[in-house]
Amino acid sequence: MLGRTANDLFWMARYMERAENMARLLEVGHRLILLPHDGGDEEWRSTLRSAGVEGGYLERHSQFDTALVFDYLLLDRENPSSVYSCLASARTNARAQRTAITTEMWEGLNGAWIEFQRRTAVRPTANDLPALLEWIAECSALFRGAMLNTILRNDTFFFAQLGTFLERADNTARILDVKYYVLLPQNELVGGGLDNAQWAAILRSVSAHRSFRWVYRDRFAPWHIADFLMLNPQMPRSLRSCYIEIVAALAGLGQHYDRPASSLVLAERTASTLANGDMRTIFQAGLHDFLSTFIAGNNLLASEIAAAYHFAD
Repeated sequence: MLGRTANDLFWMARYMERAENMARLLEVGHRLILLPHDGGDEEWRSTLRSAGVEGGYLERHSQFDTALVFDYLLLDRENPSSVYSCLASARTNARAQRTAITTEMWEGLNGAWIEFQRRTAVRPTANDLPALLEWIAECSALFRGAMLNTILRNDTFFFAQLGTFLERADNTARILDVKYYVLLPQNELVGGGLDNAQWAAILRSVSAHRSFRWVYRDRFAPWHIADFLMLNPQMPRSLRSCYIEIVAALAGLGQHYDRPASSLVLAERTASTLANGDMRTIFQAGLHDFLSTFIAGNNLLASEIAAAYHFAD
Protein backbone atom coordinates (compact mmCIF):
# COMPACT_ATOMS: atom_id res chain seq x y z
CA MET A 1 0.00 0.00 0.00
CA LEU A 2 1.24 3.49 -0.83
CA GLY A 3 2.18 5.73 2.07
CA ARG A 4 -0.42 8.31 1.03
CA THR A 5 -3.15 5.68 1.07
CA ALA A 6 -2.11 4.46 4.52
CA ASN A 7 -2.03 8.07 5.75
CA ASP A 8 -5.53 8.80 4.45
CA LEU A 9 -7.04 5.65 5.98
CA PHE A 10 -5.32 6.27 9.31
CA TRP A 11 -6.55 9.86 9.50
CA MET A 12 -10.01 9.09 8.16
CA ALA A 13 -10.60 6.82 11.16
CA ARG A 14 -8.78 9.11 13.57
CA TYR A 15 -10.84 12.16 12.60
CA MET A 16 -14.11 10.24 12.94
CA GLU A 17 -13.09 9.16 16.43
CA ARG A 18 -12.08 12.72 17.28
CA ALA A 19 -15.41 14.13 16.10
CA GLU A 20 -17.21 11.83 18.53
CA ASN A 21 -14.80 12.69 21.33
CA MET A 22 -15.36 16.42 20.79
CA ALA A 23 -19.11 15.94 20.91
CA ARG A 24 -18.88 13.97 24.14
CA LEU A 25 -16.57 16.54 25.74
CA LEU A 26 -19.05 19.28 24.89
CA GLU A 27 -21.92 17.25 26.28
CA VAL A 28 -20.07 16.67 29.55
CA GLY A 29 -18.95 20.28 29.80
CA HIS A 30 -22.54 21.38 29.37
CA ARG A 31 -23.67 18.98 32.12
CA LEU A 32 -21.00 20.23 34.52
CA ILE A 33 -21.81 23.87 33.84
CA LEU A 34 -25.41 23.21 34.90
CA LEU A 35 -24.33 21.87 38.31
CA PRO A 36 -24.82 24.26 41.28
CA HIS A 37 -21.31 25.67 41.70
CA ASP A 38 -19.27 28.68 40.64
CA GLY A 39 -16.64 26.98 38.51
CA GLY A 40 -18.02 27.71 35.05
CA ASP A 41 -14.84 29.23 33.65
CA GLU A 42 -12.72 26.41 35.05
CA GLU A 43 -15.06 23.76 33.66
CA TRP A 44 -14.74 25.16 30.14
CA ARG A 45 -11.00 25.64 30.56
CA SER A 46 -10.62 21.99 31.52
CA THR A 47 -12.83 20.92 28.58
CA LEU A 48 -10.63 22.83 26.15
CA ARG A 49 -7.52 21.45 27.81
CA SER A 50 -8.86 17.90 27.54
CA ALA A 51 -9.46 18.52 23.85
CA GLY A 52 -5.90 19.82 23.47
CA VAL A 53 -7.06 23.18 22.07
CA GLU A 54 -6.92 25.56 25.03
CA GLY A 55 -4.08 27.56 23.48
CA GLY A 56 -5.85 27.96 20.16
CA TYR A 57 -9.03 29.09 21.86
CA LEU A 58 -7.26 31.69 24.00
CA GLU A 59 -5.58 33.14 20.92
CA ARG A 60 -9.07 33.95 19.64
CA HIS A 61 -11.06 34.65 22.81
CA SER A 62 -10.34 36.25 26.17
CA GLN A 63 -13.18 34.66 28.16
CA PHE A 64 -14.65 31.18 28.62
CA ASP A 65 -18.13 31.91 27.37
CA THR A 66 -20.41 28.92 26.81
CA ALA A 67 -21.51 30.05 23.35
CA LEU A 68 -17.92 30.76 22.28
CA VAL A 69 -16.66 27.37 23.51
CA PHE A 70 -19.45 25.53 21.72
CA ASP A 71 -18.78 27.45 18.53
CA TYR A 72 -15.03 26.77 18.72
CA LEU A 73 -15.33 23.04 19.36
CA LEU A 74 -18.34 22.42 17.16
CA LEU A 75 -18.35 24.75 14.15
CA ASP A 76 -15.08 26.67 13.89
CA ARG A 77 -13.51 25.97 10.49
CA GLU A 78 -10.12 27.28 11.60
CA ASN A 79 -9.95 24.86 14.55
CA PRO A 80 -8.62 21.59 13.06
CA SER A 81 -10.15 19.65 15.95
CA SER A 82 -13.68 21.08 15.75
CA VAL A 83 -16.43 18.65 14.81
CA TYR A 84 -16.86 20.53 11.53
CA SER A 85 -13.16 20.20 10.66
CA CYS A 86 -12.98 16.56 11.77
CA LEU A 87 -15.95 15.49 9.64
CA ALA A 88 -14.69 17.50 6.67
CA SER A 89 -11.17 16.03 6.94
CA ALA A 90 -12.47 12.48 7.42
CA ARG A 91 -14.63 12.84 4.31
CA THR A 92 -11.74 14.28 2.27
CA ASN A 93 -9.48 11.37 3.25
CA ALA A 94 -12.23 8.83 2.55
CA ARG A 95 -12.99 10.36 -0.86
CA ALA A 96 -9.30 10.17 -1.79
CA GLN A 97 -9.35 6.42 -1.01
CA ARG A 98 -12.86 5.72 -2.27
CA THR A 99 -11.79 2.43 -3.87
CA ALA A 100 -10.07 1.21 -0.69
CA ILE A 101 -13.13 1.46 1.55
CA THR A 102 -16.54 -0.12 1.27
CA THR A 103 -19.69 1.50 -0.07
CA GLU A 104 -21.27 1.34 3.38
CA MET A 105 -18.34 3.19 4.95
CA TRP A 106 -18.40 5.93 2.33
CA GLU A 107 -22.16 6.38 2.40
CA GLY A 108 -22.18 6.55 6.20
CA LEU A 109 -19.40 9.13 6.34
CA ASN A 110 -20.59 11.20 3.38
CA GLY A 111 -24.17 11.14 4.64
CA ALA A 112 -23.02 12.32 8.07
CA TRP A 113 -21.15 15.25 6.51
CA ILE A 114 -24.14 16.32 4.41
CA GLU A 115 -26.56 16.02 7.34
CA PHE A 116 -24.20 17.91 9.65
CA GLN A 117 -24.10 20.80 7.21
CA ARG A 118 -27.89 20.79 7.03
CA ARG A 119 -28.31 20.72 10.81
CA THR A 120 -25.84 23.56 11.36
CA ALA A 121 -26.80 25.78 8.39
CA VAL A 122 -28.61 27.84 11.00
CA ARG A 123 -26.58 28.14 14.19
CA PRO A 124 -27.97 25.62 16.72
CA THR A 125 -29.73 27.01 19.75
CA ALA A 126 -29.05 25.82 23.30
CA ASN A 127 -32.11 23.59 23.03
CA ASP A 128 -30.81 22.03 19.81
CA LEU A 129 -27.37 21.13 21.15
CA PRO A 130 -28.08 17.96 23.20
CA ALA A 131 -29.79 16.24 20.25
CA LEU A 132 -27.06 17.40 17.85
CA LEU A 133 -24.25 16.12 20.06
CA GLU A 134 -25.99 12.78 20.50
CA TRP A 135 -26.45 12.51 16.74
CA ILE A 136 -22.71 13.15 16.13
CA ALA A 137 -21.80 10.28 18.46
CA GLU A 138 -24.30 8.05 16.67
CA CYS A 139 -22.76 8.89 13.28
CA SER A 140 -19.33 7.86 14.52
CA ALA A 141 -20.74 4.61 15.87
CA LEU A 142 -22.55 3.88 12.58
CA PHE A 143 -19.37 4.52 10.59
CA ARG A 144 -17.36 2.23 12.82
CA GLY A 145 -20.08 -0.42 12.66
CA ALA A 146 -20.03 -0.25 8.87
CA MET A 147 -16.26 -0.65 8.86
CA LEU A 148 -16.22 -3.60 11.24
CA ASN A 149 -19.02 -5.38 9.38
CA THR A 150 -17.97 -4.83 5.77
CA ILE A 151 -14.22 -4.38 5.38
CA LEU A 152 -11.64 -7.08 4.72
CA ARG A 153 -9.17 -7.71 7.53
CA ASN A 154 -6.26 -6.42 5.48
CA ASP A 155 -3.98 -3.39 5.65
CA THR A 156 -6.93 -1.02 5.11
CA PHE A 157 -8.53 -2.35 8.27
CA PHE A 158 -5.31 -2.30 10.28
CA PHE A 159 -4.47 1.33 9.46
CA ALA A 160 -8.02 2.40 10.31
CA GLN A 161 -7.78 0.52 13.61
CA LEU A 162 -4.54 2.29 14.46
CA GLY A 163 -6.08 5.69 13.80
CA THR A 164 -9.14 4.90 15.88
CA PHE A 165 -7.41 3.53 18.95
CA LEU A 166 -4.46 5.92 19.08
CA GLU A 167 -6.99 8.77 19.07
CA ARG A 168 -9.21 7.05 21.63
CA ALA A 169 -6.31 6.36 23.99
CA ASP A 170 -5.15 9.96 23.75
CA ASN A 171 -8.65 11.24 24.50
CA THR A 172 -9.19 9.00 27.53
CA ALA A 173 -5.79 9.85 28.99
CA ARG A 174 -6.29 13.61 28.55
CA ILE A 175 -9.76 13.59 30.10
CA LEU A 176 -8.61 11.63 33.12
CA ASP A 177 -5.49 13.72 33.60
CA VAL A 178 -7.23 17.09 33.35
CA LYS A 179 -10.37 16.17 35.25
CA TYR A 180 -8.47 14.42 38.04
CA TYR A 181 -6.94 17.71 39.12
CA VAL A 182 -10.18 19.62 38.68
CA LEU A 183 -12.15 17.18 40.81
CA LEU A 184 -9.57 16.33 43.43
CA PRO A 185 -8.00 19.57 44.67
CA GLN A 186 -5.13 19.12 47.05
CA ASN A 187 -6.06 18.56 50.70
CA GLU A 188 -9.82 18.33 50.02
CA LEU A 189 -12.03 15.39 50.85
CA VAL A 190 -14.12 13.77 48.12
CA GLY A 191 -17.25 11.69 47.94
CA GLY A 192 -20.01 14.32 48.28
CA GLY A 193 -22.92 14.84 45.97
CA LEU A 194 -21.09 17.30 43.74
CA ASP A 195 -18.09 15.01 43.38
CA ASN A 196 -20.34 12.10 42.40
CA ALA A 197 -22.17 14.18 39.80
CA GLN A 198 -18.88 15.33 38.29
CA TRP A 199 -17.38 11.84 38.19
CA ALA A 200 -20.60 10.57 36.57
CA ALA A 201 -20.26 13.23 33.89
CA ILE A 202 -16.65 12.22 33.24
CA LEU A 203 -17.64 8.58 32.84
CA ARG A 204 -20.32 9.64 30.36
CA SER A 205 -17.66 11.45 28.34
CA VAL A 206 -16.13 8.07 27.48
CA SER A 207 -19.42 6.12 27.32
CA ALA A 208 -18.59 4.35 30.57
CA HIS A 209 -21.17 5.42 33.13
CA ARG A 210 -23.44 2.38 33.04
CA SER A 211 -20.65 -0.14 32.52
CA PHE A 212 -18.77 1.32 35.50
CA ARG A 213 -21.78 0.69 37.74
CA TRP A 214 -21.89 -2.92 36.53
CA VAL A 215 -18.30 -3.41 37.70
CA TYR A 216 -18.34 -1.18 40.82
CA ARG A 217 -21.70 -1.14 42.56
CA ASP A 218 -20.57 1.07 45.43
CA ARG A 219 -20.22 4.84 45.38
CA PHE A 220 -17.86 6.58 43.00
CA ALA A 221 -14.24 6.56 44.12
CA PRO A 222 -11.37 8.20 42.20
CA TRP A 223 -9.12 5.14 42.33
CA HIS A 224 -11.88 2.90 40.95
CA ILE A 225 -12.60 5.31 38.11
CA ALA A 226 -8.91 5.64 37.27
CA ASP A 227 -8.51 1.85 37.29
CA PHE A 228 -11.57 1.42 35.07
CA LEU A 229 -10.45 3.99 32.50
CA MET A 230 -6.81 2.97 32.51
CA LEU A 231 -6.27 -0.70 33.32
CA ASN A 232 -9.53 -2.59 32.78
CA PRO A 233 -9.20 -4.66 29.56
CA GLN A 234 -12.97 -5.15 29.30
CA MET A 235 -13.73 -1.44 29.08
CA PRO A 236 -13.44 -0.60 25.33
CA ARG A 237 -12.20 2.96 25.90
CA SER A 238 -9.67 2.17 28.61
CA LEU A 239 -6.00 2.73 27.87
CA ARG A 240 -5.28 -0.97 28.20
CA SER A 241 -8.10 -1.98 25.86
CA CYS A 242 -6.93 0.55 23.27
CA TYR A 243 -3.41 -0.85 23.35
CA ILE A 244 -4.65 -4.41 23.00
CA GLU A 245 -6.21 -3.28 19.71
CA ILE A 246 -3.15 -1.27 18.66
CA VAL A 247 -0.81 -4.22 19.22
CA ALA A 248 -3.19 -6.49 17.29
CA ALA A 249 -3.31 -4.03 14.36
CA LEU A 250 0.48 -3.68 14.21
CA ALA A 251 0.90 -7.45 14.43
CA GLY A 252 -1.66 -7.78 11.62
CA LEU A 253 0.31 -5.35 9.45
CA GLY A 254 3.47 -7.35 10.12
CA GLN A 255 1.78 -10.53 8.94
CA HIS A 256 0.17 -8.81 5.97
CA TYR A 257 3.48 -7.39 4.71
CA ASP A 258 5.44 -10.44 5.84
CA ARG A 259 7.81 -8.38 7.99
CA PRO A 260 7.54 -7.23 11.61
CA ALA A 261 6.15 -3.77 12.19
CA SER A 262 9.04 -1.68 13.54
CA SER A 263 6.76 0.18 15.94
CA LEU A 264 5.33 -3.01 17.43
CA VAL A 265 8.01 -3.14 20.14
CA LEU A 266 7.06 0.30 21.45
CA ALA A 267 3.35 -0.58 21.44
CA GLU A 268 3.99 -3.88 23.23
CA ARG A 269 6.05 -2.08 25.88
CA THR A 270 3.15 0.28 26.64
CA ALA A 271 0.66 -2.58 26.58
CA SER A 272 2.81 -4.50 29.06
CA THR A 273 3.05 -1.49 31.39
CA LEU A 274 -0.75 -1.24 31.42
CA ALA A 275 -1.28 -4.99 31.81
CA ASN A 276 1.05 -5.09 34.82
CA GLY A 277 -0.08 -1.77 36.26
CA ASP A 278 -1.35 -1.33 39.80
CA MET A 279 -3.40 1.73 40.69
CA ARG A 280 -1.99 2.04 44.20
CA THR A 281 1.53 2.19 42.80
CA ILE A 282 0.47 4.62 40.06
CA PHE A 283 -1.25 6.93 42.56
CA GLN A 284 1.75 6.86 44.88
CA ALA A 285 4.15 7.68 42.05
CA GLY A 286 1.82 10.35 40.67
CA LEU A 287 -1.13 9.87 38.35
CA HIS A 288 -0.34 13.05 36.44
CA ASP A 289 3.23 11.90 35.76
CA PHE A 290 2.00 8.50 34.59
CA LEU A 291 -0.57 9.99 32.23
CA SER A 292 1.84 12.63 30.90
CA THR A 293 4.33 9.88 30.08
CA PHE A 294 1.58 7.82 28.47
CA ILE A 295 0.38 10.71 26.28
CA ALA A 296 3.92 11.46 25.14
CA GLY A 297 4.50 7.77 24.37
CA ASN A 298 1.23 7.55 22.47
CA ASN A 299 2.23 10.54 20.33
CA LEU A 300 5.66 9.02 19.75
CA LEU A 301 4.08 5.77 18.60
CA ALA A 302 1.87 7.64 16.12
CA SER A 303 4.97 9.39 14.75
CA GLU A 304 6.87 6.11 14.45
CA ILE A 305 3.98 4.51 12.57
CA ALA A 306 3.83 7.49 10.20
CA ALA A 307 7.57 7.25 9.54
CA ALA A 308 7.61 3.45 9.17
CA TYR A 309 4.79 3.44 6.61
CA HIS A 310 5.83 6.64 4.82
CA PHE A 311 2.68 8.64 5.52
CA ALA A 312 4.29 11.75 4.01
CA ASP A 313 4.99 10.03 0.66
